Amino acid sequence: MSKVLYIKANVKPEGQSRTFKISDNFIDEYKKNNLDDEIITLDLYKEDIDFLRSKDLDTVFGPKNDESKTHPTLKYAYQFAEADKYVIAAPMWNLSIPAILKAYVDYISVVGISFKYTQEGAVGLLENKKAVYIAARGGSYTETPYELDGIYLRSILGFFGIKDITTISAEKLDVQGENVDKIIEEAINRAKETAKSF
Repeated sequence: MSKVLYIKANVKPEGQSRTFKISDNFIDEYKKNNLDDEIITLDLYKEDIDFLRSKDLDTVFGPKNDESKTHPTLKYAYQFAEADKYVIAAPMWNLSIPAILKAYVDYISVVGISFKYTQEGAVGLLENKKAVYIAARGGSYTETPYELDGIYLRSILGFFGIKDITTISAEKLDVQGENVDKIIEEAINRAKETAKSF
């Protein structure tokens, strides 16, 4: 049995997010093929994720022990580390990820939980896990220098030791003349296929 952490980062009301239309279909298909797996949904806007403050830094950089496992500042890092698979659903905003998702990354980037420092440099502690990133994008950015959302997420997850990362994007959604419904439908089909072997 695997534990899947479904991380959602979009401020749009329920039913209006094109990203979630794709990612929810991914999750539904995954459930059909993995009946015993546990799926934990973490909607960052509903969690009201805030930015780290100076008062949080001693905890983030402090010792990790039984006491730290119950600390509210570290709960997201421990939850992230305990998962086996990750589904991250977030639209591309201004060539990057929504700020709330970056704030969340700051909570889970914790020495002694997601990575450690050694004489040879930083080493990820979350090896042998896998992730999928699902995004709606207004333009066409895949494999360009402007795909900063995917580049960043692949980099930070790789830093944690997560190497098996798939990106599913629906692009050109804001380009006049494009068949948006068809683009989203094709992305949903890719998501469902990916979910079958995720």
